[in-house]
Amino acid sequence: MEYKIIWSISAVKQLKSLDRSIAKRIFEKVDTLSKNPERYVEKLVGYPYYRLRVGDYRVILEINHESICILILKVGHRSSVYK
Repeated sequence: MEYKIIWSISAVKQLKSLDRSIAKRIFEKVDTLSKNPERYVEKLVGYPYYRLRVGDYRVILEINHESICILILKVGHRSSVYK
């Protein structure tokens, strides 16, 4: 069973604003989530979301087990993505 990955409009804009090599690394890492999302992510305390580490960058996402999809909400540098 593979999870469908859905990118929010704001996450796509954030990804496009990053350096091309960093964006490629993030995109490839997010792609690995479709097989087993819980393996690579960590739950955010006090929020229903998860985070994925890619170097100094973070991907904030939501995992929906009922509809078997992963919604990518935010992408950014670790210093600013949680604000």
